[in-house]
Amino acid sequence: MFNDRSTPLSLLSTRRSGKPRDLVAPGPGHDEIVAMIRLAGRTPDHGKLAPWRFVIVGDDRRDALAALLVDAYRAERPEAGRLEIEAMDQFARQAPALVVALSSPRTDSHIPLWEQELSTGAACMNLLHAVHAHGYAGGWLTGWPAFSDRVRDAFGQAPERIAGFMFIGTPGRPLEERPRPDEEKLWSDWRG
Repeated sequence: MFNDRSTPLSLLSTRRSGKPRDLVAPGPGHDEIVAMIRLAGRTPDHGKLAPWRFVIVGDDRRDALAALLVDAYRAERPEAGRLEIEAMDQFARQAPALVVALSSPRTDSHIPLWEQELSTGAACMNLLHAVHAHGYAGGWLTGWPAFSDRVRDAFGQAPERIAGFMFIGTPGRPLEERPRPDEEKLWSDWRG
């Protein structure tokens, strides 16, 4: 489902985040997701550490992810009400495709952790650009699941952290342009 966006600049200027709850089928198949992840890996990476990785959560694993989120949430917040529990269940089931992005720092490296985390963010953004280039929309969410050690442990282990849940699908309604920063505040000339 690769869509030609005519030029790299038009691709960059037309990418929008899709709300995961509004992303519908069709979504990318496994091979397309792998191709997107390959593109995501073409990111700045001081020391060639690849301090990030991606885990594809297939359709057949969404029920298991929903159960994990609900169980972990109940364990951490036993007073949680029905709506909170339903929100955890629904979180796992949004959009046709889901990729979990992990920051996987190399603590044995001399490369500062901060640079490794920046590389993780860049890889996530590259994934969203690849999603758009393939004709889909993506939404990058964190929320409570990204900060739960129990959820993280289902995908990796410390010192890894969940950088985000990358939901992918077809927009079920037109994507909204969000307010952008005042362009005059985005840059300045150094006057050293």
